Amino acid sequence: MAGAAAEQRRLATVVESWRERPVLVVGDAMLDEWRFAESERLCREAPAPILTLRRRITAAGGAANTAVNVATLGGRALLVAPVGADVAGDELHDCLDRAGVWDRTVGEPHRPTPVKRRMLAGNQILLREDSGDPDEPLDDDGVARLLTALGCATEELRAAAGGAAPTLVVCDYGLGALPTPVRAWLVAHRHRYATVALDAHDLADWRGLNPTVVTPSFAEATRLLARAAAGFGTPPAPTRTGSTGLHLDHPPNDPADGPSELVVGTAPGGVGQAPVGPTGEPTPGEGRVAMTGDGLSVTGAGVTVNATVGEGVDRAELAQARLAELRAHTGADVVAVTLDTEGAIVGGADGAPRRSHSTPVPASHAVGAGDAYLAAMTLALAAEASLPTAAQLAQLAATITVSDTGTCVCRREDLLDALGDTPDGTAHPTLVGTGELDAIVADHRRAGRSVVFTNGCFDVLHPGHVRYLEQARALGDLLVVAVNSDSSVRRLKGPDRPVNPVEDRITLLAALSCVDHVVVFEDDSPVDLIEAVRPDVYVKGGDYPPEMVPEAPLVRRLGGQVRTLGYVPDRSTSAIIDRIRAQTTGPAATRTTTTAAPADRVEATRGAADPPAAPDPGTTTAHPTPTAQSSGRPR
Repeated sequence: MAGAAAEQRRLATVVESWRERPVLVVGDAMLDEWRFAESERLCREAPAPILTLRRRITAAGGAANTAVNVATLGGRALLVAPVGADVAGDELHDCLDRAGVWDRTVGEPHRPTPVKRRMLAGNQILLREDSGDPDEPLDDDGVARLLTALGCATEELRAAAGGAAPTLVVCDYGLGALPTPVRAWLVAHRHRYATVALDAHDLADWRGLNPTVVTPSFAEATRLLARAAAGFGTPPAPTRTGSTGLHLDHPPNDPADGPSELVVGTAPGGVGQAPVGPTGEPTPGEGRVAMTGDGLSVTGAGVTVNATVGEGVDRAELAQARLAELRAHTGADVVAVTLDTEGAIVGGADGAPRRSHSTPVPASHAVGAGDAYLAAMTLALAAEASLPTAAQLAQLAATITVSDTGTCVCRREDLLDALGDTPDGTAHPTLVGTGELDAIVADHRRAGRSVVFTNGCFDVLHPGHVRYLEQARALGDLLVVAVNSDSSVRRLKGPDRPVNPVEDRITLLAALSCVDHVVVFEDDSPVDLIEAVRPDVYVKGGDYPPEMVPEAPLVRRLGGQVRTLGYVPDRSTSAIIDRIRAQTTGPAATRTTTTAAPADRVEATRGAADPPAAPDPGTTTAHPTPTAQSSGRPR
């Protein structure tokens, strides 16, 4: 697995390069409290469980958790945020100290520290109690002390870095830590920071900051588009009549505590109105929405997509369609739209979107995973890593933190372990069996890697194959190549094929640096392997559109993309066999078949009446591909 090993070493080098990188985190800090209880019976007064508290833990939340993640990932984190002079504030200070965060928080005697208390039984969250949300904004004295702390912290980090400009992370969850004067100061002093990351509940409040990267949730990205359509004025009230499409509207009283959800369903007052659940919660229609010809239409009241046009398209498709607009409205170099359990869509100046995937977990496991994502993304970009690398490390950091209940924190050691060997300490082999492929792919997914899958006979390996496989590998982090068995090749291409037995074919493929895993399959079609692997990208060879690939509906149903890569002219197995035969037995041997020889011998090609054989990577299934057959390209 030379290709994967080299990739892991490259990513690990990036993680090492960001050690001690100075990062100033500013924003809404809070305390997360987790209360673990047991319940064995119901109370008499109501159908409610009787809980017995067994364990209580506290953790930094919000901007404080982002600072903790920066520190545990190896950066030098300094936090500036208002914190109440109360018990919760004292516990938050302890959390910061344990993580090694430079605590430069500003004490606010008259403002409580925000706390989010979760009560669990059997790892199931039964309720969440929020307290300490400030009812009053920071007074003039509090704003002045916060601005002084920001100036001093910036110079402190610059001095610690030998004069280099520090990195800035802004975490604005609408709890009052970043009033207008503070936002104005940060915009005016943008030049003092080399890299700026922004995670804001309302991105429109930060116009002019021109951050390096913004990481909105899907709901936050949608809100920005709606406000942009309204001219960034006061968000208008949702339209209640006149819409027959699906309406995506941010709930008016959505809690300002970080990434939120969209209410998605038939627009209120529209035809076939769907029931809407509790405010701030997704309705059953959220999973898939319809999309107009241009993606979606943004109105002053929100984002509306026509329910009667086109096939269902998921949130990733909608986010991808609006990446350029999100970059324009935020002024950011990079936009990463996070999709919780569905991963993220990331786009930069090159206009090429990148999709990362996540493993679905219970909600109690994912609290704070966005903070780990933001911290790793920021550190990677500050270390001048490429955008694909930063996106992969950010998704990996978020993914490996969600294994248990609690506030997510990613440690540098955990990230490096995920980039190294498998849990048993041995690297996965390149040549694998169908029975072990599931577990291997699952390991890679847990490490945040996207999987590219292709299949073919690869009978006589030639430069066309190599170019094709290199292009396929560039579409993701891992390339799995499925190879038709000898019997499968004979059924598909005739009794004179394959020229080389499967043992030779897979040995040559495994030696290519762009190939991570090779597996042999016996069937004529790879559909069973596709269902097992669930590839992020499925690649076929040919000059026809992806819609004509027989496996396309299955791949898309499983959440993947389909790509077709064009042929390399004059490079095909059949052409090579013809040239060998012409040089060894004369021209006549290329026209007729005289004997029925064993499959491992080179025999004559098909007669003129037979359909042309497809190139190995492109058509190794029993399905017809009319466009490819009519292309007239060499076989």
